Amino acid sequence: MDLDATATAAIQANTVALGIGKISIVPFLIAALTYFNYYLMDPENQPRVTKNLLKEYDFVIIGGGSAGSVIVNRLTENPKWNALLLEAGGHETEITDVPILSLYLHRSKLDWKYRTQPQDTACQAMNDHRSCWTRGKVLGGSSVLNTMLYVRGNRRDYDQWESFGNTGWGYDDVLPYFKKSQDQRNPYLARNTKYHSTGGYLTVQDAPYNTPLAPAFLQAAEEMGYDIVDINGEQQTGFAFFQYTMRRGTRCSAAKAFIRPIQLRPNFHLSLWSHVTRVLIDPSTKRAYGVEFIRNGRIETVFARKEVILSAGAINTPQLLMLSGIGPRNHLESLGIPVIQDSPGVGQNLQDHIAVGGITFLIDYEVSLVFPRLVNFNSALRYAITEDGPLTSSVGIEVVGFLTTKYANQTDDWPDIEFMVTSTTVNSGGSQVKYAHCVTDAFYDEVFGEITNRNGFGIFPMMLRPKSRGYIKLKSKDPLDYPLMYHNYLTHPDDVNVLREGVKAAIAYGETSSLKRFGSRFHSKPLPNCKHIPMFTDEYWECAIRQYTMTIYHMSCTAKMGPRSDPMAVVDPSLRVYGVEGLRVIDASIMPTITNGNINAPVMMIAEKGSDLIKKDWISRNIRSNATISNTFN
Repeated sequence: MDLDATATAAIQANTVALGIGKISIVPFLIAALTYFNYYLMDPENQPRVTKNLLKEYDFVIIGGGSAGSVIVNRLTENPKWNALLLEAGGHETEITDVPILSLYLHRSKLDWKYRTQPQDTACQAMNDHRSCWTRGKVLGGSSVLNTMLYVRGNRRDYDQWESFGNTGWGYDDVLPYFKKSQDQRNPYLARNTKYHSTGGYLTVQDAPYNTPLAPAFLQAAEEMGYDIVDINGEQQTGFAFFQYTMRRGTRCSAAKAFIRPIQLRPNFHLSLWSHVTRVLIDPSTKRAYGVEFIRNGRIETVFARKEVILSAGAINTPQLLMLSGIGPRNHLESLGIPVIQDSPGVGQNLQDHIAVGGITFLIDYEVSLVFPRLVNFNSALRYAITEDGPLTSSVGIEVVGFLTTKYANQTDDWPDIEFMVTSTTVNSGGSQVKYAHCVTDAFYDEVFGEITNRNGFGIFPMMLRPKSRGYIKLKSKDPLDYPLMYHNYLTHPDDVNVLREGVKAAIAYGETSSLKRFGSRFHSKPLPNCKHIPMFTDEYWECAIRQYTMTIYHMSCTAKMGPRSDPMAVVDPSLRVYGVEGLRVIDASIMPTITNGNINAPVMMIAEKGSDLIKKDWISRNIRSNATISNTFN
């Protein structure tokens, strides 16, 4: 068999199927992808799709992303219950397994390809002033497309949730659920059993490969007076090597972690390419009893004996709630949607983490991750045989730092800026970075064109606790119409101030002697719309952060959890939708406020805890029912 020819054909077929066109580094991935395609990626490992669905299940779960994958696993642990998982997309592919290719999945057929409405407060360097919101339309959801960063957030995030009236959501309550999922592969961290555990479904590990810049990044942090810490342990303020949801050099998505191991459970059914259009709710009893969805071009219906669980994410969840008659009364009535429950908080309170893109430092040594140099045939062989090397890199993201600006309390260990420090730059990824971030050709060419494929590193300062709030509303009552998304980035002046301080700290970090050893120097090309402002002034940085305003894809908080006394709360602390029985929301949308860091790990924690809440609820109902029967006969 001609493996090169076969592999080339397979890769071309996959890239066309993904809708990502020609990948410039395909020739260098032939050996690795052949290996995965024909030796490791046995089709039997893919979760089996159920052809003939039952008319009724105990639980119907909408959305096979990070939350839905966890929930269906945990609920089907009880052999007396059965569950159906509905996912709008299809399976992962061989390409999604390769960590360095994550940017090539943006705006592919695995992506919902959302774009926000045009707004002038931010994203001015993006096409039409619109941010591209990548969301996974695939089994495993956005955990298939993300950069695999495992960050739990801060103790104070969860204690704050509890202070809002969400009993049972304090840090000490949620920590066991982080540990429940985790299989920590770093033996040093695994020994710290207070914060880490082994044996869970989700593999968490250190990077198999780092560039020579990585240790220098930590030395630069120490030079600035920061501790080297376990950011998921006792102290968050400080710097560390990132940890990743990765297994043996490949992506460990939520589907790989939680669904593949249970595919043979007889009480687990899976339906892919199933686009849910609404939750069926009896208007007289206000009870959810089923789900309507489109599969194979036909509208189908399935019923739920116990509950419908909505885990479609912070965009699709509020959309489906509103399509089902749960949302702001005036908005639903304006679209002709019968109101089941007037819930003004649905689609409101939208929060996201944003960073400033393009903060680039050039260096004099060939030690950074420049794609044409390090992503080559030898790297592919190394990847296939030893499960490490440049192809295992999460697009160069190596070190994380948590810093506190002057706008937060220095003694609280509740930082307000996160650094994502990369051994790549916007220019070293070439046109794919521009395409993924939706940056205009004119902006990219003027700022980065002259340094394409030059050696360097990047720093992305990310604001952790935004005060700006966006919202989502329906475009129409057609479930196939995408909702209208308004990010409202940088509409609160405090957000501008914090992010500006983050940029200043990033410039100082890049000029430490630890990085000057490599010839580090800031690429100080004036940005097109800011040339009239003196460089390095506060006014210049405010202009700059409104240009290359990057989403970090952490959309959340659009169906917030809160006590009944909170008029904007959509779900109670047990994640049950107010005013509707038999319906829960379990995903990032229930967050009252966004957590301090990348949110994939918190979403899986929410799903672990939510699954337990469901189990306890139904077990207690059975106990009460049995007690009633016993009392009747006595």
